[in-house]
Amino acid sequence: MLDKERYAVKVIQVQEVLLHTKIAPVPGAPSEVLGIINLRGNVVTVVDARTRFGMDPCEVTKLTRILMVDIKGKLIGVVVDSVTEVIELKDEDVESVPDINSSATSIFIQGITNIENELHILVNLDKLISEEELEMLA
Repeated sequence: MLDKERYAVKVIQVQEVLLHTKIAPVPGAPSEVLGIINLRGNVVTVVDARTRFGMDPCEVTKLTRILMVDIKGKLIGVVVDSVTEVIELKDEDVESVPDINSSATSIFIQGITNIENELHILVNLDKLISEEELEMLA
């Protein structure tokens, strides 16, 4: 969840879900890059999903999580407000989004789905970070 909105990602890209931990800042990094963490000896870049989507930066609570996701072969941490559940979606459950929103965040949206009368926005993780940004974070 982000800002009381439900988002979904493909579970195949999620390596694990971590409790929020201390993130070391990286001087000169873009605003959505919170910094880096040490994950079992590997340095992993962590980004703030809220900032990436044009929202106010995250406030860490006991529900805050870091999704460890595979984006184009690179492990990235994505801070989210909370993780509520894992659900199975079929392709036919996901509706495309009309291209009426010109906001920068619309490029991240793969589709929408309605589950138990709640709208979920399916995020295309491969578009969350551009090729250029991935190279810079390497």
